[in-house]
Amino acid sequence: MSDAIFAHPRLARVYDPLDPDRGDLDAYVAMAAEFGARSVLDVGCGTGTFACLLAARGLAVTGVDPAGASLDVARAKPGADAVRWLHGGATSLPPMHADLATMTGNVAQVFVADEDWAATLLGTRAALRPGGRLVFETRDPARQAWLGWTREQTRTRAEVPGVGVVEKWHDLIAVSGQLVSFRTVFVFEADGAVLTSESTLRFRERDDVERSLSLAGYRLDEVRDAPDRPGLEFVFIASRPAAMCSA
Repeated sequence: MSDAIFAHPRLARVYDPLDPDRGDLDAYVAMAAEFGARSVLDVGCGTGTFACLLAARGLAVTGVDPAGASLDVARAKPGADAVRWLHGGATSLPPMHADLATMTGNVAQVFVADEDWAATLLGTRAALRPGGRLVFETRDPARQAWLGWTREQTRTRAEVPGVGVVEKWHDLIAVSGQLVSFRTVFVFEADGAVLTSESTLRFRERDDVERSLSLAGYRLDEVRDAPDRPGLEFVFIASRPAAMCSA
């Protein structure tokens, strides 16, 4: 089940205007070019910003997301007709042989249960061609990013065309082991509506992520620093091993 921030039509509509700086996607666009990818599977594509960026560069892109409201926003964007949009998750994909699969932003951390994370890795692996790569990021738990998730440090206010002024902030709810829960509050000034979305992210240790990739049949190629958040995140690059020829 998707969090309200992605699944509620009113919240999905203001998601992009309230988070307009997507410079974090530049590194993924660069890696698609670095790896010579011609076909990309964007897992957890959300409102489709990254998928549309790649499609505009001539790549064959499939975006998959369980939140129908976010996909509605994605399908309405310029150039969205060049993307294949799928409602669902990585465990229900049609047959494909993608060169590259991506999970940008916090997508890799929304799978809080080990079985859901393992199933997502396996489903994504099945969608890759032999030699194809999976790239995703996770926050380094040692940096305790959640300490900054307060109203004072996260409050934003923006004029959204056709909607009016919307205010947004995060409130930390709880930290339990690797699980961090928080609430996002939206205030629509035009009618005074207040909507909330509660989310939980899993802050896995680097060793845990590497182990999960190995168990899912990936080869870990490299772990990079996130250029937009140096020292704060790990960027994992793994690949589906090429098929071995029998003797």
